[in-house]
Amino acid sequence: MRRFAALFLLAAATLPLALAQTDKKKFATPNAKSPASETSVTINGKEIWMVYHAPSVNGRKIFGGEGALQPNGTNWRGGADQATFLHTDAELNIGGTTIPAGEYTLFFALNQGNWDLIINKQTGQWGIKRDGSANFDPANNVAKVPMKMGKTPAPVEKLKYTLSSGGGNKGTLKVEWENTSASVDFTAK
Repeated sequence: MRRFAALFLLAAATLPLALAQTDKKKFATPNAKSPASETSVTINGKEIWMVYHAPSVNGRKIFGGEGALQPNGTNWRGGADQATFLHTDAELNIGGTTIPAGEYTLFFALNQGNWDLIINKQTGQWGIKRDGSANFDPANNVAKVPMKMGKTPAPVEKLKYTLSSGGGNKGTLKVEWENTSASVDFTAK
């Protein structure tokens, strides 16, 4: 009887944790051509994670001028299929803007080699209109933050996001694809 009681108490104690876990698969598009990928980091005991669809270059010009898949002066959903999704258990400070713990969609404003990260509180969005204009309501933007731009040391065939810890309460979100690298630092509370 004691063994049963102990197992019951253990199950009762862990059930809320299991129920609180978000099913990351619900943010991935089923049967998508571009596979769903994810990245995560834990800072100060709080998890921050992203789900995105990672297309490949496949010989295309991805960023920049005429003929690019993502030309200058447009907004980008940060991948293929469903727009890139961010979940944070921590309150974040990105570029001086406070982002409350919660769930967000990420977009990027591409401007002649200078990008802005757009954090939008509406989730479940698909992407960008064919003319490159936003397919999201800017009134739901929580932040628009300049990113640090760079070149990758070697070509990156498949879109890659990385969330990493910088020690203490600091972290970095980085996106790399083709020959482009863009990152933004943040702090987590």
